Amino acid sequence: MKKMVIKGTGRYLPERIVTNDDLTKFMDTSDEWIQQRTGIEERRWVSEEGNIGASDLGLEASKIALSRAGWVPEDLDLIIFGTLSPDLFFPGSGCLLQSKLGLKSTPAIDIRQQCTGFLYGMEIADAYIKSGHASRILLVGAEVHSTGLEMATRGRDVTVIFGDGAGAVCLEGVETDENVGLLAASLHAQGDYAEALMVEAPASRLNPRITHEMIDDGRVWPKMDGRNVFKLAVKRLPEVSQVVLDKAGLTLDDIDMVIPHQANLRINQFFQKSMNLPDEKIYNNIQKYGNTTAGSIPIALDEVIEKKLIPKEKGTILFAGLGAGVTWGAMIFRFM
Repeated sequence: MKKMVIKGTGRYLPERIVTNDDLTKFMDTSDEWIQQRTGIEERRWVSEEGNIGASDLGLEASKIALSRAGWVPEDLDLIIFGTLSPDLFFPGSGCLLQSKLGLKSTPAIDIRQQCTGFLYGMEIADAYIKSGHASRILLVGAEVHSTGLEMATRGRDVTVIFGDGAGAVCLEGVETDENVGLLAASLHAQGDYAEALMVEAPASRLNPRITHEMIDDGRVWPKMDGRNVFKLAVKRLPEVSQVVLDKAGLTLDDIDMVIPHQANLRINQFFQKSMNLPDEKIYNNIQKYGNTTAGSIPIALDEVIEKKLIPKEKGTILFAGLGAGVTWGAMIFRFM
């Protein structure tokens, strides 16, 4: 039977480090206020000069993942790119990445599932591989949030959370009867909560799509109902994690590491307590990167592998996340 395996991973974070104290220059906040609410100490942002998009960060992460897989770009059958901060309104960043990799006709898919982009991308890749439509796939999650944040006290609840970064994974189909690859997945969406975390404008439902009044009113900046998102996350993440454990016929004793989406350290701590997870079985890096949305899980995965926190063979990971949409999900992956 054909299974999807991970052949290489990579991550890329911009060099510019922005601490909580740095943010006090733009807004009424403090290191204590931010850490108490989010657990974040610093984040990475692209240079202030600009001209760096999600595909640029994705390119750097992809080069590392391809090198570790022993692949060249021409080996790819498909590119899947997850982002909520595309380089352009359209076309998608996947096509821009394809060009930057020097490819001429390799298909590219963009997915807009925000914080669950990597989870959705993994299941899409698994379906392509199992159906025989692709053998080698590059899955990328990349975000440049910093250029779309309101650098003022009005926007601080959102601005302090987000960072820039990218993670990439090379996925390959192999014939094996071993119980490896994507063992179980459960993905969900509930658009009733779409306005709990969103950027309203510019948008096709508005005519005109953007006006000076919209800008003045702050409708071009991200808005979040933090309390509602928090309540949804601490309820849904344990539920969906138990669903995939049951689907896979596993218990938490069989899981070597849990990698949750890095939205808020307090959410992940509630999740950890609900699942009765010991500290050594859950990985968090939001303290130094902030929320990198579609990039957060693949960035963390790359660090977990680099730090040798899971067995090289048969290492088993549970991924889980919830974000704008709202979308949420979990999956269990086992290495060969």
